[in-house]
Formats: sequence, structure tokens, C-alpha cells
Amino acid sequence: MKFLVINGVNLNLTGKREQGVYGTETLEEINEKIKSFLEVNGDEVEFFQSNIEGELVNALHDAYLGGSCDGIILNAGAFTHYSYALRDAIAAIDIPVVEVHMSNVHARDEFRHKSVLSEVCRGVVCGFGAGSYIAALAGLKTL
Repeated sequence: MKFLVINGVNLNLTGKREQGVYGTETLEEINEKIKSFLEVNGDEVEFFQSNIEGELVNALHDAYLGGSCDGIILNAGAFTHYSYALRDAIAAIDIPVVEVHMSNVHARDEFRHKSVLSEVCRGVVCGFGAGSYIAALAGLKTL
């Protein structure tokens, strides 16, 4: 199987910003863990990160139009709470998308409790740090 992991706004600073919330592992280190997890079973993964909403939409469209993956993991960061453009892009494609958050968004600020993406995603995983990505991938592999 082939997967696409998309990370959104501010996730390029993972390991440096708010370490009490997001930990000290960098995004590159997390990506290596994901790659190692998937390679055990011969699965492939591609990574994409952008702080620009439209580029995230384009990554979803490209995956769909190119038929390049079997499932998508999306950590949209703050875009989760207000990006109807991302919501519509997920709804427009027939690739299963899992919404991921490293922190437990429900134990944080009130505005983080609502996701506009969840309704169009196959599932949601949050609160397990970098392990949230692994849990989401394990879920996708069972489909």
C-alpha cells in the first residue's frame, strides 16, 4: 500500500515550538518513524508539509487525480478548525483521509474542540503525540 502524510500550518516547527504540547521530536524524526513502521510490511509513504492552505488542497487533489496513494493522513494544524476549502477538497476525493492531531485537542482551548474536517474524514486520531500518525496508519491498513 502507498500512503500520503500531509502536515499543515506550523508543523514544520514541530520539536521546537510548544514542546510541552507537541514534544521534542522534529517533523523529520516523526516522518522517519512513520517510514520505518510502513517499510516493515513493504508499504510506501510520501510526505508533504506546507503552511499554505491552497498547497494542502493541491496535495489532496494531486493524490486523487494521480491515483498515487491508498490512504491519506492529514494533520492540518489550525486549519482543522476553519478551513472549508480543505473540507471540500477531502469531500471531493474518494481516498480515505484520517484526521490526526498529536495533542488531545479536546483537552485544550475551546476553539480547538470543533473540527470542520472530521465529518468528511474516515476517522480521527488525537492525543498520542507522534504515535497518532502510527495509529491512523494502522487503521487505514485495515480498510
